[in-house]
Amino acid sequence: MSGTLENKKIPQFLINIALLLLSAIMFSLSFPSFINSTGFPFLAYFALFPAFIVTYRMKWIAAPFFGLFLGLISYAIFNYWLASFFPITIIIVPLLYATYYLLLFPVLKLSNILFIRKSFIINSIIWVGYEYLRTKGFLGYSYGIIGYTQYLFPPIVRVSSLTGIWGISLLVIFPSAFLGYVFKDGFKDWLAKLKKTVIEEKIILIIYALIFTSALFYGSFNTVDISKLKTWKVSLIQHNIDPWQGGYATYRESLTRLKRLSEKAVLDSPDIIIWSETSFVPAIDWHTRYRPDPKLYELVKELKDFLAIQTIPFLIGNGEGILITDEKGENKRIDYNAALLFEPGGKQKAIYRKTHLVPFTEHFPYKKQVPFLYKLLEESDTHFWEKGKEYTVFEIDSKNSGIKIKFSTPICFEDTFGYISREFVLNGADVIVNITNDSWSGSIAAEVQHMMHAVFRAAENQRSVVRSTNGGITCIIDPNGKIISRIDPFIESFLTDEVPVNDSGYTLYTKIGDLFGIIFAILSILVILLKLAIFCKKIVTKHKS
Repeated sequence: MSGTLENKKIPQFLINIALLLLSAIMFSLSFPSFINSTGFPFLAYFALFPAFIVTYRMKWIAAPFFGLFLGLISYAIFNYWLASFFPITIIIVPLLYATYYLLLFPVLKLSNILFIRKSFIINSIIWVGYEYLRTKGFLGYSYGIIGYTQYLFPPIVRVSSLTGIWGISLLVIFPSAFLGYVFKDGFKDWLAKLKKTVIEEKIILIIYALIFTSALFYGSFNTVDISKLKTWKVSLIQHNIDPWQGGYATYRESLTRLKRLSEKAVLDSPDIIIWSETSFVPAIDWHTRYRPDPKLYELVKELKDFLAIQTIPFLIGNGEGILITDEKGENKRIDYNAALLFEPGGKQKAIYRKTHLVPFTEHFPYKKQVPFLYKLLEESDTHFWEKGKEYTVFEIDSKNSGIKIKFSTPICFEDTFGYISREFVLNGADVIVNITNDSWSGSIAAEVQHMMHAVFRAAENQRSVVRSTNGGITCIIDPNGKIISRIDPFIESFLTDEVPVNDSGYTLYTKIGDLFGIIFAILSILVILLKLAIFCKKIVTKHKS
């Protein structure tokens, strides 16, 4: 008899695994992928409904396992290109999200039990709250937030000027949560099941449709009039060489290409020429002061001689080396991942030091707590940087438009976090300039997955975003979140174009930041605890009676 029961459980287990696998695939394909480099954004609205079905069917004991499975498979497919970034990260990131989902699935299961017919509403809120929480702390990571899939639809993107990415994620995840609730008992007679939804559920659907329509209306008409803005003429250099290859030959070839492309760009009479993150690797100031390597110093000197004859400013991604005395009284070099602004004539005017470093590959603060992992990272030729502390705002004159330009430079990974660009804007930046090195990925999908975040940074603050990358996607995004010009990835080229400069007013998002994400996270916890307390009280009262 027990054998018969076990045999009955096996097919349901396999069905649940198949549903989770389907969700993992649809989730990954909603974003740019190896199948389609732009992704299938519409798929995002339904991608996770098979997973929500499983949260209703699964037993408590199976919830952590199913969550672990979905997280592991989803991010192994979605972030496949991490294997090119740093081999250990293709293991760490899927395992990290396996752990997150392992914790998330029991919470969704509890929500389904406590709220029953309203569970799909609570589950939507829980999902967005989870998305917000996973962007915080040392392991904070914004890739895979479901709202980012909508980057190609400006009316939806512009909603972020109110709610940040969080309101968009709520709009996208709700259909999956609702369909998961409707089809929790199977797909047989699916049309009849949709018709049998009670009047209260139909009212909720109508409310959702009205909110979605209002969002489209807002995004369609609440736009910055680009025609009335003055512009900043920039030249963006995409030299298509990976500095991670290292060595003198790479640095030599990189400088040769950068100079060649810049000399061509100068003919367009831009207000500034912008090079990508660590486009020039040898730390300019360090090698000028200490000259530890004659060959690298010769490269630095060649660059400085080149800048000395330029009549326009240059922004260059470079490392900054500083000599300090450590706690033992010994001299020690520390390095920052930096953006350096040079005036016409080659004098360095200002610097920004990257404040939010990539975990494990740029920064690992747990040397004492996990010494074996720190040693493993060091032996893997990891270059650790120090964290910057200031949100620098650069200022230069625009000869073409006759205005002062205030801009800030989130470096690479930093443009994936809304709070950083917001801080720059609050400090006075009128344009966001992201300098990036993504050439190591060798994947167009990876380049677009990164670029899609910048679209939202523009719309959130209604400020243009300029991206200068060494391999892609080099582009200009206007204050409405529309890509107005770009270079194809993985080619040697440059882009000169006018950047709309919006220096008036703050959006709601710029004023309140990620408040909606915080609200969803707190609300998720409070409603679960409150309902659980009521549920437990009823059980105790019933037991006493």
